Amino acid sequence: MHKLVTQRATGTPEEFASQLGVSRTSLYELIDEMRSRGAPIVYSKSVKTFYYKEPFDIQITCNLKPMTCQEEKKYTGGFILPRILFFRTMMNEISEVSLQC
Repeated sequence: MHKLVTQRATGTPEEFASQLGVSRTSLYELIDEMRSRGAPIVYSKSVKTFYYKEPFDIQITCNLKPMTCQEEKKYTGGFILPRILFFRTMMNEISEVSLQC
C-alpha cells in the first residue's frame, strides 16, 4: 500500500482496493487508520491516484524473544511440545534448531 501511494500508482479507489485484495470500504478504513497515524494521504481525481501530500515514511519494528518454559506451559495449557525453530536458508532448504527447556 505504502509503495503504491509513494509511487503515485494506486489508480482509482476500486483499482487500488483490487490490487490490495480488499473491498473499497476496507480500503477507506485502511486509509483512515493511516491518516489517524499521521499519513497525509489524499486522492487526485485528475491523476486518479492516492498520494502523500508531503513526505511520509513508515517504520515497522518487531521484537521476538523465546518463551520461557513457564510461558510455554501457560500458553499451551501445560502441554509442552519440543521447541523447534525453522529457518529458511539462502538455498531454500530448511534447517532445524531445537531449544531445550
